[in-house]
Amino acid sequence: MSQRRARSERVTLQDVADVLGVSPITVSRALREPEKVSETLRERIIAQVDEMGYVPDFAARALASRHNGVIGVLAPALTSHAHLGIMRGIEERVRTSNLRIHYANSRYDPEEEVRQIRLFLSQNPAGILLSGLQQREGTLELLKAASCPVVQIVDLHLTPSGMAVGINHCEAAASAVRHLLACGYRRIGLIGGTIDVRSERRHEGYCLAMQDAGIADPALIASEEAPTSVQLGCQLLQRLRRQAPELDCVFCQNDDLAMGVLFEAQRLGLPIPEFGICGYNDLGFAAFSHPPLTTVRVPRFDMGYRATDLVIRVLSGEPAPTDPIDLGFEVMPRGTTRPPDKRSA
Repeated sequence: MSQRRARSERVTLQDVADVLGVSPITVSRALREPEKVSETLRERIIAQVDEMGYVPDFAARALASRHNGVIGVLAPALTSHAHLGIMRGIEERVRTSNLRIHYANSRYDPEEEVRQIRLFLSQNPAGILLSGLQQREGTLELLKAASCPVVQIVDLHLTPSGMAVGINHCEAAASAVRHLLACGYRRIGLIGGTIDVRSERRHEGYCLAMQDAGIADPALIASEEAPTSVQLGCQLLQRLRRQAPELDCVFCQNDDLAMGVLFEAQRLGLPIPEFGICGYNDLGFAAFSHPPLTTVRVPRFDMGYRATDLVIRVLSGEPAPTDPIDLGFEVMPRGTTRPPDKRSA
């Protein structure tokens, strides 16, 4: 006969322990920290848990422990292609733990950002991950007072207090533009969309590289404070060609915009790669467009994985690292740009 109880009779940790002849602490450890229990005992406990239908009471756990077992994740745009890679990394690291994830979306609104952080903190979370934080003073003070581990996924030039992982977006953009210059392009435009810290830093990197080359020109920049999309990329290339008819290459704030530029360039009959296009992020489709898209590879999966790993390590008693973790970037030359011109290198 099954030992599973009726729904009105909740199976407790003590019930499972009594059947197995072990302590409730042993059962709890097998579920929360399985690596600390022998494989044979762990398998017995898991089988008994399944048989009896035991479900952990997370509310009770939150009252009895330091946290509620949930890592809060706040991002400015959860539906963006770039953030999906970060989410995959977060999910992969949490999968082998006993923690859960609660996502929230700030929609690039600083007030909504503060509201969501306050909600997270009011729920006694295990930790908080913040992607694309606006870095306002009130928000930072709120995070400094948090009683749980907080990790920012951030542009590293901000020198955030506390734990952080990320890359230097300014240097990544500048490296991409220097690569385009080495390929022989000179009238290199910039196309951008929504203004946030990361896009501002990419804009800055573009400007620095063009200034260093002595060919900066405001007419080569076209941006719109709107969500980035393939459609916006098409529209901004049209605008940029009106502003700078001699345009011979475009550096795009992200791959969505770059695909729009590619489609519009093909529609206009512009020869590629004589007319160059470079994206940013190296999303999954970039290597499979026609021709394949030159872009900047950002380690989005690693950002999510490493940020979550930091929370889990601190929860297990390890000291929090004091220095931000720079995960680096890589310019990915592909078919939408010419090979480097050795005479320009």
